[in-house]
Amino acid sequence: MNPLESQLDYPLGDILPEVGYTIELAPGVLWLRMALPFALNHINLWLLEDVFDNGHGVVHGWTAIDCGIASDEMRAAWERIFKKALRGLPIVRVLATHCHPDHVGLADWMCRRWNAPLWMTAGEYAFARLMSAGLPGADGSAAVPHFQRHGMRDADMLEKVAGRQGYYSGMVPAMPASYNRIQDGDAVAIGAHEWRVISGFGHSPEHAALYNADLNILISGDMVLPRISTNVSVMAIEPEADPVRQYVASLQKYTDLPADTLVLPSHGKPFRGLHTRIVQLTDHHTARLAEVLEACATPQCAADIVPIMFKRPLDTHQMTFALGEALAHLHKLWLDGALTRQIGADGIVRFSRGGSEANSIIEG
Repeated sequence: MNPLESQLDYPLGDILPEVGYTIELAPGVLWLRMALPFALNHINLWLLEDVFDNGHGVVHGWTAIDCGIASDEMRAAWERIFKKALRGLPIVRVLATHCHPDHVGLADWMCRRWNAPLWMTAGEYAFARLMSAGLPGADGSAAVPHFQRHGMRDADMLEKVAGRQGYYSGMVPAMPASYNRIQDGDAVAIGAHEWRVISGFGHSPEHAALYNADLNILISGDMVLPRISTNVSVMAIEPEADPVRQYVASLQKYTDLPADTLVLPSHGKPFRGLHTRIVQLTDHHTARLAEVLEACATPQCAADIVPIMFKRPLDTHQMTFALGEALAHLHKLWLDGALTRQIGADGIVRFSRGGSEANSIIEG
């Protein structure tokens, strides 16, 4: 366990739910865990016991929080859960925290399988529809000129990025044609409890975390993770974005929750120590900004910054996130006035350090 992680409390220790089984964390709150085919090799999913009015009457069942990527393995894992963990009750609602494939990939299948509605924020639902349809600007082909503009030169890597044109739609082949909107501050009644929606930005368009005061539980999605920092990237569809600023500001929305809140993250293990983790994540980005600023004593493109921020070998999947995150930190500094931005004769965007005010901007 690394020093930062040791500052957190894991009430279940190293206990993890086996595939096809659940662990009850509180009355009517089930934790299940499924494998992912990435370096981040798992996702935590949640089932909340519910009494839901589906428009045809009140139904006793379960609300599924997130659902995993569309794959035969994950569908089979869900079928085992349906048979073993639901006590014969149906899925009555699917609520997705955000649009990334590991959270929404099976939403259409689950909603059809159970004739259940999808609940999401408008920003996340719209982006999921956009990317699943592979519309221009959101398809994989848009990534190649974006990464080239920011210094990706390796022909093999660019070829692999180009080959990911159907990457999102391969994991999210369809989205439900309609949804129920949730938004910041909503109180969503799920069974005997109300869950407050807390929106977050920087990682995705309009991420929804859920907090229940009765149980003192936060379902944090990807906004607060215990072991790794949440990815914040500038991507082709929003090339002038400032996700680091958005993400760090969003973290402050959790500071009014009790210090002993049980956090249920999408990756990693349930933990306590929310306030400590917020400080850790904020300090992480402050440190990354400082090292990026130092590197920009000479002009640097995002690809130049990647090995400064990520010192391990990266596969194509990891590189796309790493370059997007390097660019996000450059953008924060540039938009704060600590860096200037220029496009070279080679078409590559580079950033360089401004005047003496730069350090005070970081420290402030």
